[in-house]
This record gives sequence, C-alpha cells and structure tokens, in this order.
Amino acid sequence: MKAISIIMGSDSDLETVRETVNVLKEFKVMPEVKVLSAHRTPKELAAYVEAAPKRGVKVFICAAGGSAALSGVVAAHTTLPVIGIPIETKSLRGLDSLLSTAQMPGGIPVASMAIGKAGAKNAAIFALEILGITDNDIKAKLLAYKGKMRAKIKKIKLKV
Repeated sequence: MKAISIIMGSDSDLETVRETVNVLKEFKVMPEVKVLSAHRTPKELAAYVEAAPKRGVKVFICAAGGSAALSGVVAAHTTLPVIGIPIETKSLRGLDSLLSTAQMPGGIPVASMAIGKAGAKNAAIFALEILGITDNDIKAKLLAYKGKMRAKIKKIKLKV
C-alpha cells in the first residue's frame, strides 16, 4: 500500500521532489511517484487521482512550476488532502508557481508549501503529520525527528 502519491507536472521537477522522497524514505514510507500534467495529460491525471483511494492513497503531494495548475486539478478530483510544492522557475523564481498553488477558489483547498526544496521537505513532513493522526508508528517517528532537530539547536554555542 502506498499511502502517499507524489505527482510532478514534468520530469524536470524531480530535482526538487527528490527532497520529498528522501524524507519519506527516512520514515520508511515509500510513495507512488508519477509524472502527469494538468495541461498535457488531463484525462490521465483525473483517472489516476480518482482511482487512488483503491490503491490505498491517503494524501497527494503535487509539484509544478509556472502556471502550476496541477495541485488544483488534483484537488478538484478528490476529497483527499492535497499538498502543493511550488517549483522554482527561471522567469519569476517560483513566485508564479507559488501564487498558482496558493490562490485556489473556495471549496478546492490545497496546502501550499514554500517554493523549492524547503517546500518539498515540508510537504513530506506535512503528509506524514496527516498520516500520523491515525498511525502511531509515524507519529512516534515524527516526535523523534523533531526532537533531534530541537537537540541540534540546543547544542549550538555562540562565541561573541
């Protein structure tokens, strides 16, 4: 069972999405990973999303740049949570992607993360937090993960 589905609008998004996959692997959660475009493969995208619950998918993570319609189109075809990763673009440095991901009409929610790799990492953590509501093993791993981050900061000694 693959509880998390990651969809990219293009294979060029993989460099950013690799951050998401790496975090999920750290938690021993192996996602489905697919390239489907909101604009170039809309029928295939809709069919994939609508069939996802039968495959055990509980959360979608979508990564797209430019017009970044992918997250919204996925959200339009499911009642499962959708997390959007705005991909950094050359022309507008990802601001276009961020606005396209975040500015959804009422009734079609998408949780929008930060632009780029930080957003990709946070998308994984947020998806795990959603799953951790009902999965005590994931919840325990998240508590340990955040504990390690806290301990790392507490060890910092500044010489001023």
